[in-house]
Amino acid sequence: MSFWLIQCLNGLSHASTLFMMAAGLTLVFGVTRIVNFAHGSFYMLGALVAGYTITRWQPAWADQGLTYVAAMGLGALCAAALGALTEWLLFRPLRHSPPLYPLLATFGLSLAVHDALRWWLGPSEVFAPRFPGLKGAVQMGDEFFPEWQLLSLCLGPLVWCLLHLLLSKTKWGQQVRAATQDREMLNALGVNPAPLMMGVVVLGCALAGLAGALQLPREPAHLQMDLQMVVETFVVVVMGGLGSIAGAFFAAILIGLVHAFGIHFFPQATLVLIFVTMALVLAIRPQGLMGELPGAAQREQVSAFQGLQKQNRLQWLGWLTLTTIAAGLLFSGAYTQSVLEDVLIMMLFGLSLQAMMALSGWVSFGHAAYFGLGAYATALSHLHLGLNPLWAAVCGTVTAALAAWCMARLLQRSTGVYLAMLSLAFAQMVWASASQWVSLTGGDNGLIGLQLMDGLPRWAFQLSLWTLCVLALLGLSRLVQSSFGAALQAGRDAPQRALASGLAVGDLNAKVFYISAALAGLAGGLWTIAKGAVFPSVAAVANSVDALMVVLLGGVHQLWGSLAGSLFLVGIGSEMGRHVDYWRGCLGLLIMLLMVFAPEGLMAWKLSFKAKRGAQA
Repeated sequence: MSFWLIQCLNGLSHASTLFMMAAGLTLVFGVTRIVNFAHGSFYMLGALVAGYTITRWQPAWADQGLTYVAAMGLGALCAAALGALTEWLLFRPLRHSPPLYPLLATFGLSLAVHDALRWWLGPSEVFAPRFPGLKGAVQMGDEFFPEWQLLSLCLGPLVWCLLHLLLSKTKWGQQVRAATQDREMLNALGVNPAPLMMGVVVLGCALAGLAGALQLPREPAHLQMDLQMVVETFVVVVMGGLGSIAGAFFAAILIGLVHAFGIHFFPQATLVLIFVTMALVLAIRPQGLMGELPGAAQREQVSAFQGLQKQNRLQWLGWLTLTTIAAGLLFSGAYTQSVLEDVLIMMLFGLSLQAMMALSGWVSFGHAAYFGLGAYATALSHLHLGLNPLWAAVCGTVTAALAAWCMARLLQRSTGVYLAMLSLAFAQMVWASASQWVSLTGGDNGLIGLQLMDGLPRWAFQLSLWTLCVLALLGLSRLVQSSFGAALQAGRDAPQRALASGLAVGDLNAKVFYISAALAGLAGGLWTIAKGAVFPSVAAVANSVDALMVVLLGGVHQLWGSLAGSLFLVGIGSEMGRHVDYWRGCLGLLIMLLMVFAPEGLMAWKLSFKAKRGAQA
């Protein structure tokens, strides 16, 4: 009995941290409608500032409870200050942008914060002493439970109660709740929503920083603690229902218990269990535990696709760029050829996601699942069946399409962020399987030394890769102009009207999803052929984010957007990595600047400038 009690307490302790993170993220999303991918960075900032305060700057503070608490408060204050700066310089200019563009901007912010902290504090972990007066453990039967964790698990319910009182019993809280429902109406009634937004962002970021600081007595602070925590926080927020603090509380408890018991019974599959739990909840309740009805969740609205036009300068520039890439593949050195191959593969991967987003409005946070399945299927079919590169790539493409066929029915029941998180759940399952199924995939060591190009000239592969990218580009252009593409866009912009007109919107979206997954699987297969190896990272969250960045940086509604985004992310990123130590932070700053001044992507910059100039005239 004591074992079950201890595991429950461990789960509730973890749930307390998750809830403080999720409450902050829910508050920010409720008022600003911005999904803050950098929320884990505020968590990391609070932990590192508090840790350095009591270990290096003011080590005497670690000896007394009040000063230790003051160090934690300092971490939360630094997170709040960064939150205020973020709201002023980033969230406010992006207030009227489509939801995905601020998401990408906050990803750039997370890159910038990571490198800024590495420059300021260094890359080392921070091991803080235990909290004074709470260094022991409480005996429960034959087991012991740390006193600090016993205290920290009580903080989650306390924060929930305080937030409930703040939002329901104060005038400020009532205005915040009104802003979550209708900001424009609140503004029309004479209440300026700008200070409310600033206050909510500061409060949400302070909660994240406090959650990070509270982890110091139980685990070290480091520069990799942001990504894992923000992924779990997204799971909690989506499971609970977007905008529902009560839902986030109960979802945090559920995930905390799954985490605690999963570590004991399934230590190698804990992360998979978390996403399986989320998938099951969303399969039963697509709006989350306490969220709005699924019909209330609006799809991402996208502008009309820009097709090929003979006299359009952007089209000529695109073809010129592709021709230059072809020349570079034939006549440049080995390094440049490798970078250009990566650009083309990432372009193909971006086109796969762009087709789905632009035509159906479906957004995927886990498109790397199909890229990874294509990569592994290509490698395994070559190793075990002896297939040549052509048929191995075909095997990878078919495998990805079959996986999409299995997922389509589940995804059709969801929309918006809920659909995106279901796709992320599937990608995490693929990544975890690739990491843990050592006998098949090699685990973290991967499958290396593949001789897929044995006897095949490198130029033949490069020509095939370039040709496939051109065919995919022309195919997407033809799809946009076809009756099938028109029906997809009708279902995207007005699904109820399209259904009333007799269009099978769900089936249409599923078909373009199959095409998208197959193209992503082909890109994964080409990656395996080019590298001669494959690792679990091909299905990781970072690879899904890269595909999303390629599409949004170039412009989701621009035909040449994936090429422009791939050149920016892969080409500029590779060069910055060679010459700049803190290149990720610089790349993050560039992404933020681009989203603020050209929120519709690189290829739409000129169009946006013309529109603004016309409006001023």
